[in-house]
Amino acid sequence: MRWAADAVATMREGARVRLDYSAQSLWRVDRMIEEIRREGPPYAAVESVLRGFGAYAGEVIVRQCGAEWWASGGDHWVRTPDGRLWDPFDEARRAYGGNGSLRLLCRDATGSR
Repeated sequence: MRWAADAVATMREGARVRLDYSAQSLWRVDRMIEEIRREGPPYAAVESVLRGFGAYAGEVIVRQCGAEWWASGGDHWVRTPDGRLWDPFDEARRAYGGNGSLRLLCRDATGSR
């Protein structure tokens, strides 16, 4: 997904953080979201960054377990082979609010593969 590739490029160039589409890299993403949250910017200021992080997490899930992207009415989800739908964008927003984790979403979606 384009948003995921943009997030990877932005993190590499701007923050000097390499994201490699591994489940382990989501630890770094969760920490970056936590750091942003601690700085306290308004949601509107970080919305596109969170969208990129959500897309990245979704792409990690797709690559880890053979899931696929689903879209409807402007919303995007990841559908795992067992038929469940996952919303990494919402999880990124929840992480920014202090109640979510992209790493744990990936673990749950992939069955810790």
